[in-house]
Amino acid sequence: MQEKYLVLGSNSFSGASFIDYLLGRGHVVLGSSRSEEPHRAFLPHLWSRKDGNYRFFQYDLNHDLELLIELVQREKPSYVVNFAAQSMVAESWNNPEHWYATNVMGTIRLHERLRHCDFMKKYVHVTTPEVYGSTDGFIKEDTPFNPSTPYAVSRAAADMSLKMYFDAYGFPVVFTRAANVYGPGQQLYRIIPRTILSILTGRKLQLHGGGLSRRSFIHMRDVSHATWMLAERAPAGQGYHISTDKIVSVRELVEMICAKLGADFDASVEMVGERLGKDSAYMLESTKLREALGWKEKISLDQGLDECVAWVRSNLDAMKSMTWNYVHKP
Repeated sequence: MQEKYLVLGSNSFSGASFIDYLLGRGHVVLGSSRSEEPHRAFLPHLWSRKDGNYRFFQYDLNHDLELLIELVQREKPSYVVNFAAQSMVAESWNNPEHWYATNVMGTIRLHERLRHCDFMKKYVHVTTPEVYGSTDGFIKEDTPFNPSTPYAVSRAAADMSLKMYFDAYGFPVVFTRAANVYGPGQQLYRIIPRTILSILTGRKLQLHGGGLSRRSFIHMRDVSHATWMLAERAPAGQGYHISTDKIVSVRELVEMICAKLGADFDASVEMVGERLGKDSAYMLESTKLREALGWKEKISLDQGLDECVAWVRSNLDAMKSMTWNYVHKP
C-alpha cells in the first residue's frame, strides 16, 4: 500500500538512505532539511531509480517551523520520521547551547505542533544509544539513561519529553536507537569512509584512543528496513534497539579495511588521544525488535565494507576536493 512519509533530516546519511528505501517500496516521500541538497554521491535515491515520488523542502527546524507545519497540514503525511538533530558527540562540548537549542527546544516545539495532527499514524523519533552512556554487556530498551556528553544529554531530554507526550496525550511516537550505522553515502568524516579515503590518497588516519572502543556496526539498509517496519507495525509508546550481535573494536574495523585495500595498518594510522566523554562500548540487545516484528539483519560487515570501498572508488575524484572534516552549523 502506498503511503505518504515526511522525512526530517533528509540530507543526513540515515535520512537520505531511508528515503531511498521508501521510494524502493513505492511510497510518496517528502524530505526536509536545513541545508540544500548535497552532492549526488550522498543521495542514494539518485543512483538507481527515478525519484518522481520525492519532493525536497529546505526548512530549518529552528527557524522555519511555521513553514514546516504548513507543509504537514497541506500534505497530511501518514508517517513522520525524524532524523534531524545536531549529531556530533565530541563537538557538542564546544557549543553545547547549539545542541540543546536544536535537539531539545527545536524538537519539543515541533512535537507540540504535531500532537494536534490527528491524521498522523506514527511519529518515529530516531534517537541514539548515547543516552545510556558506556555500557557493560548487552543492554535492553529499559536500561536507565546515563548520558555523558552534551549531545547525549540533549537527546535524553527530548526522549523523556516525548515519553511524557505519549503518556499525557497518546502521541503516536515510536523510538529507535540504532548501533553504529554505516554504508555507501555516509559523511566523509565518519570512520569508515574516512579510513578508505585516507588509504586511497596516502594520508594518515588519526585513530583516537588507539581504536579500543567497541561498537556494533550495522548497514543502513538493514536499519532502514527496521525503521519502516516500526513505523507501520509497532505500537506507539515503545522503544526498539536496531543492532547486530557482532561487536568489533574500531581498531579491528580499520584493520579489516586495510586488509581489503592491501594497506599496512601501522603505516596507515596515527595514534592520538581519546575524545572527551567518549563511551567505550555500545552493545544493544535487539531481541525485542526481532521477536515482535521478525526483523533480522541481512548484510554482513564484510559485505558492507566492500560496498563502501566500491562507493568511495566510484566517487574518488569528486571526494578529493571535498572537505573530510565535520563543519559545524549552529
